[in-house]
Amino acid sequence: MTDKKAVILLSGGLDSATVVALARAEGYACYSMSFDYGQRHRSELQAAERVARQLGVVEHKVIGLNLNGIGGSALTDASIAVPESPVEGIPVTYVPARNTVFLSLALGWAEVLGARDIFIGVNAVDYSGYPDCRPEFVEAFGRMANLATKAGVEGRGFRIRAPLQHMSKAEIVQAGLRQGVDYALTVSCYQADDDGRACGKCDSCRLRAAGFAVAGVADPTRYF
Repeated sequence: MTDKKAVILLSGGLDSATVVALARAEGYACYSMSFDYGQRHRSELQAAERVARQLGVVEHKVIGLNLNGIGGSALTDASIAVPESPVEGIPVTYVPARNTVFLSLALGWAEVLGARDIFIGVNAVDYSGYPDCRPEFVEAFGRMANLATKAGVEGRGFRIRAPLQHMSKAEIVQAGLRQGVDYALTVSCYQADDDGRACGKCDSCRLRAAGFAVAGVADPTRYF
């Protein structure tokens, strides 16, 4: 077992599965973390468990949160419809403070594990306009992480790794396939059904389908 540990945010989707594979390829012992935060469906959590097994993570942890108690997003409030066509600006599928909360909990686990690297699958090329997917956010969180922790203060600081940050969706698909990711295990849809089948209409489905098409690879996504 390597002493080189990484905590990886794993949603069960295409991007985060790719990140686990890339971290593993760099020689990290991977510890993945998912969140049951009141999202529309649990099939993404089941997908995360499948991906963690396939890619050989050391430990997969699911943390319960109550972001649906805050609401304000189509992903946590069933009364807000998920858009099925492109929209201008930041869409209603943005979940307030989600990546900030997720990274904070990953930071806590990393400090306990003695891991110095935290991986997140945010992307600034093929993404939905979320402010917490931008390089500026990742950089700022990294600075905060080293100010706010015992490990950081004692000189054993953290790095926030976003290896997909400047990749297109097609490039992400190709990178994952080179590392053996089975994308049939993943769920990316914002409103997937209980069996993990996708709607084919939401922004996440459109970006995913386009990525496979541009990569020239068969799309294993199941639709309802």
